[in-house]
Amino acid sequence: MEKNNGNLVAFRPDIKVVDCTLRDGGLVNNFAFTDEFVKDLYRTNIKAGIDYMEFGYKASKEIFSTKDYGKWKFCEEEDIRAIVGNNDFDMKIAVMTDVGRTDYKNDILKKEDSVIDLVRTATYIHQIPTAIEMIQDAHEKGYETTVNIMAISKVREEELDKGLELLAECDVDVIYLVDSFGAFYPEQIRRLTDKYMNIAEKYGKKIGMHAHNNQQLAFANTIEALTNGASLLDATVSGMGRGAGNCYMESLLAFLRNPRYNLVPVMDFVQKYIKAEKEKGNIWGYDIPYLLTGILNSHPSSAIKFMNEQREDYSRFYQELLDNME
Repeated sequence: MEKNNGNLVAFRPDIKVVDCTLRDGGLVNNFAFTDEFVKDLYRTNIKAGIDYMEFGYKASKEIFSTKDYGKWKFCEEEDIRAIVGNNDFDMKIAVMTDVGRTDYKNDILKKEDSVIDLVRTATYIHQIPTAIEMIQDAHEKGYETTVNIMAISKVREEELDKGLELLAECDVDVIYLVDSFGAFYPEQIRRLTDKYMNIAEKYGKKIGMHAHNNQQLAFANTIEALTNGASLLDATVSGMGRGAGNCYMESLLAFLRNPRYNLVPVMDFVQKYIKAEKEKGNIWGYDIPYLLTGILNSHPSSAIKFMNEQREDYSRFYQELLDNME
């Protein structure tokens, strides 16, 4: 497989953009999006030329209560079809499955019975054997498949190498490089993308990139990964996502040179919905607490708690984080 490299002038036809607004953004508001929001986002993505739209999680109702979450935590077939019909467009539909949190054998239908095209699997390094079972199940049912290895900034190099090798040997189509804590810098992303690409080329796979914006580097890290060969690029409208959020779709579409992408519909969607979402109290995006967890390679949960408590004693919070690392 020839390695794909990009530059600031040309475009690569292998690049695909994945809108994760409903899934990652759903972590901000417990997936309580209105049907109007979802339908307009679907239409926006089609007009903008987006390649995949991720509708949310396929979470188990045995583990998560429908009383606590909106419908996109569960992505029932009839709920997706109520938005997309038979999806008579080029854009593909995706959902996320979580190792240990998805009843994949029962809740993932055969592809012939579903409007979903892509089943994504999120796994921690120690869960990879189960992730492979889930990937194989989705593959055998007829779906495209991707896998996200989460929290790799906490994983030892040798473990990551072994995990990547195991995943590349299964029937997954795309392996994602994920910066779960927003802790990586572009130089590190370049090195990691090379590592992932070497495995991908060996087994005929592709690489994706999913970035978080703790240090305001989600966009920079995404274009660093794509320049070094990543093909699938995750982004959300106005970066909507848990904590510091994600790579801004607006920034990514403005950067990409593929003439099929159109920024205007996304800007119109932002104007209509994003300010209103924040006025509801659904807050995300760069802030000092998320910067600190990113710098210290820590889970954003402590920063989210700090924000929810409306604290502003940043230096004290920084010392608390340092104390917890000892």
